[in-house]
Amino acid sequence: MKIIINGSSGRMGRILTDLARRESEDIAALVDIAGAEYSSLNDFAGEADCVIDFSSHKATPEITAYCVKRNLPVLIAATGQTEDELSLIRDAAKSIPVFLSPNMSIGVALLADLAARTARLFGDCDIELVEAHHNQKLDVPSGTALMLAKRLQEERENLTFNIGRHEDGKRTANEIGIHSLRYGSEVGTHEIIFSNGLETITLRHDAKDRALFAKGALTAARWLVKQNAGFYGMRDMLS
Repeated sequence: MKIIINGSSGRMGRILTDLARRESEDIAALVDIAGAEYSSLNDFAGEADCVIDFSSHKATPEITAYCVKRNLPVLIAATGQTEDELSLIRDAAKSIPVFLSPNMSIGVALLADLAARTARLFGDCDIELVEAHHNQKLDVPSGTALMLAKRLQEERENLTFNIGRHEDGKRTANEIGIHSLRYGSEVGTHEIIFSNGLETITLRHDAKDRALFAKGALTAARWLVKQNAGFYGMRDMLS
């Protein structure tokens, strides 16, 4: 598989590049505005099978236009997309295979499945979600936290999000409290607490090394290049 790595000079881009080389993947091009073989995707016209993007949601217009023009599958691992950017991604998926996930961890995908099952079967429990990341992370709450909350909402449509509870007053019966912690070099922790007053269930995922996100991205890219045009995520790959 020949891959173009967009955002190759960033933290995750460097980890992905090293892992791809160790696993004998063919790197067609390294692209990054901060300095790489190519500063823009549009500067590369060579052969490739897939683009893996670990850059920024702000690159969405360039990435989607480039991949549609070249008929290339694209895996987008950046987070924080606006509604307009998500619309561009969905439009691109009408023409090419697009994989979008705020978290490339298979363990987080399993956490989402367990959380959805718990929300469905554990009755009208209170739900709190706590996420922790390093002190340089830009988006709050994390894309993964929002993904988990939306997955819970699929099971209980009346759930609302209370992000960063900060005022006096009782919690509402149907809210998910979402809390963000930022400190040190924390890779990523997501914890979901379910309580009905009589018993409590806690589900938690701890990321120990960022290499797990690169490993997940390569696994997903290998799967994606075999798919038809469409909009995919971790649930599709694992189903």
